[in-house]
Amino acid sequence: MIHSARRLFAATAIASAALLAVTACGSANQSPNSAPTDKVLHLSFLQDPGQPPDPDVYYAGQGLLLTTNLYEGLLQYAPGTDKAQLQPLLATAWTASPDNKVFTFTLRQGVKFHDGTPFTSAAIKTSFDRRLAVNQGPAYMVSDIDSVTTQGDYAATITLKAPNAVFLDYLASPYGPRMLSPTGLAANAGKDNDQAYLTTHDLGTGPYTLTDAQVGSHYGMAAFGDYWGAKPYFTTVDLPVITDTSAQQLQFNNGQLAAVLHDLPSSAVSSYIGNSKFANYSLPTMMSNYFYVNPHKGMFTNQAARVALTQAIDVQQIVQQTYFGRGKAADQVFPPNMMTADFAKQTIPHDTSALKKIVDSLPADQKTVTVGYDSSNPDNQLVGNLIQTQLATVGITAKVQGYPTSQIYGWPGTAAADAPEMLLLAGWPDAPSPYTWGHINFDPDGGLNYLNCSSPDVTSSLAKGRESGASDVFSTAAAQASATGCWLNIADVNDFMVAQPWLKGVAESHVVSEPNSLRIAGLSVG
Repeated sequence: MIHSARRLFAATAIASAALLAVTACGSANQSPNSAPTDKVLHLSFLQDPGQPPDPDVYYAGQGLLLTTNLYEGLLQYAPGTDKAQLQPLLATAWTASPDNKVFTFTLRQGVKFHDGTPFTSAAIKTSFDRRLAVNQGPAYMVSDIDSVTTQGDYAATITLKAPNAVFLDYLASPYGPRMLSPTGLAANAGKDNDQAYLTTHDLGTGPYTLTDAQVGSHYGMAAFGDYWGAKPYFTTVDLPVITDTSAQQLQFNNGQLAAVLHDLPSSAVSSYIGNSKFANYSLPTMMSNYFYVNPHKGMFTNQAARVALTQAIDVQQIVQQTYFGRGKAADQVFPPNMMTADFAKQTIPHDTSALKKIVDSLPADQKTVTVGYDSSNPDNQLVGNLIQTQLATVGITAKVQGYPTSQIYGWPGTAAADAPEMLLLAGWPDAPSPYTWGHINFDPDGGLNYLNCSSPDVTSSLAKGRESGASDVFSTAAAQASATGCWLNIADVNDFMVAQPWLKGVAESHVVSEPNSLRIAGLSVG
């Protein structure tokens, strides 16, 4: 998961909002619910975030709503656009050396951490060091830093050990290094580098502070009175965990929730499109639904069989029946909105003949496979059922089976004897560079290479792209990845959100690299 580089902060919120693929329905006088007068925003999680809202630990999906509103980094991506545009945050200006090894930053003045202490350049090294000490998934973003030097309180230079053309994207990533109060870290370090403390507290500079964190039950935030930027309209954010999608929709329909930001199944999407009582939004993301093929099992140990399998999948049928109103068939190997359309093209013809010929040559006991999916994703159960039907036409008997997320995350880097022949997973990059997605999913040590497929050619091309940032190099890596038959990008998936008509600023507060989330300080009523 990763980010893309050299784009300047240019467009205003109004101009960039025009780029969004947004549909809004309804009006205030059509809604049975009126805007709240208490300035409390009621949202929800369908699943518990699964990890504490500690920016150096958190590496999942729904909890971005917490971490991106509690904490800030040096840079961010502009909201309200389908392009990944770097934007100032705690750094107001920056430069990169020609070899992408030395980065200088001018820092914002007048910023306070939530513990009341001032943000200065001293926080940069302290925050980076803490991320390395915690050593969780996002630690790789600072592992190549050679030194951090300061030039007074409001300027700093970061030097890397090797060229990295996507380092600025790391800093802007929703999973990137956030600035934490050095005073607060020292006071609450304990024996675990503040991990226990940051389970129920925060030490950020964001527009909101953490007020409640009851795992599996409820989370809450409150507006920070000394925030350096524009003051949020909503002073309180209420976030219960509602684990049943029908219950979540019922509460929304009854006006108890202001919006549902994630995980609406296909049936619900269809019911809200065209419903004049509510507003609905299909917002651009970098989310893809990927099809992974296991090169260590059965007929698919053969590369030709894997390639034939990817050709046999009828992607258009899957997208039409699963992603109506919020997605399209992928035409690039990498996730959407990451590279311009002329790069990394995915050109896999739909043709079942090659796979049928291979299957016909096999004994009967080798024609049964399992199509796995994350059990928390009902849409991929539907996709799996469609693939099951498609494979039956070439003589393959497929079982569709859900696996818990924890089991799936245990497969990378292991023998994974319990992994299926095929796996369906939706995901998005840490930030908008093809390197981060490619490295994490395609490289043998990438961390999310779920079915442990690898290619030395792909790894070599990705490493070259990391140094140069050149799109043509990443296009080469994409072609090499497709040739393995291990990966197929099925669909580019939008964030489909529904909201009460009085909730304003939804599209303008959405960030293409931050799915299932909004920058809440940009929301208001109207």
